[in-house]
Amino acid sequence: MKYAWLALVFFLASASQAEEFFPGMKHILFLGDSITHDGRYVATIETALRLRFPDRQFEILNLGLPSETVSGLSEPGHAGGKFPRPDLHERLDRVLEKTKPDLIIACYGMNDGIYEPVDDGRFSKFKDGIVWLHTKASDAGIKIIHVTPPMFDPAPIASKVVPADKVDVDHPFEKYDEVLAAYAQWLLSKRSDGWTVIDVHGPMVRVVANKRKETPAFSFSRDGVHPGDEGHTLIAQAILRGMPTAIVMNDQESPRFQKLYGLVRERSRLMSDYWLHETGHRRPGMAGALPTEQFKSKVGELSRQIDEAGK
Repeated sequence: MKYAWLALVFFLASASQAEEFFPGMKHILFLGDSITHDGRYVATIETALRLRFPDRQFEILNLGLPSETVSGLSEPGHAGGKFPRPDLHERLDRVLEKTKPDLIIACYGMNDGIYEPVDDGRFSKFKDGIVWLHTKASDAGIKIIHVTPPMFDPAPIASKVVPADKVDVDHPFEKYDEVLAAYAQWLLSKRSDGWTVIDVHGPMVRVVANKRKETPAFSFSRDGVHPGDEGHTLIAQAILRGMPTAIVMNDQESPRFQKLYGLVRERSRLMSDYWLHETGHRRPGMAGALPTEQFKSKVGELSRQIDEAGK
């Protein structure tokens, strides 16, 4: 995570603003696809919050699920025909019932257009899914923050992307990022309805364009979809900047931040595996969960180390 050009500057709320933005909030649930499941941006956000608000004791759970959509769509032959894309509709009720979050931060869109050109039907399915998720959260008294999808970058997979009429399960649409841009703009338009929507797509596109002026081969991802450390750092930065802003925190490269981040990330992965198993899903090939007593012991020890490192 050492990238001088992207030294992370966190814009977080002052203590009083944080109380207004997070009144009584403790349980924060992240939902999304494989980019969220990866966990790096989630762990970065948790580390920042713990250092800025050590007395708040946020409990952050990452239940992103690889391949998942909120649209319920899946392309023919997905995963070599082994399984269709999992659908958030199938598991959300169980997740909410068992985890009881105060706040949801949800990032969907990358898989929802199933790597094909813009289509009214697919777009409608995405909109319907997002509105359904928003309504489910609101009806349950849970605050929700929507995050626009990260960018799709065809450059690192130029030999694989194809024109609209050649798309298949192994060859995504060469201009698929136009689909994600449309999804992002629609999400941002929902701010006029009082939704909290944070833009990740726009900042990623702008940084890539600027970086390529000096380094034409620059990309956040090797496969066009999944960002590496730099991309996850930017996602975390964008989400934190989308929250109330007042204080600057720029110690990401400090030994203290790095130590805490490592512990937070390790615990976050254990918790993700355990609670994905506990809440259930239909996505094969996921890591198994530790037995409950072993899980509690490991998480307890990591929590002790996290508390110590955060002082």
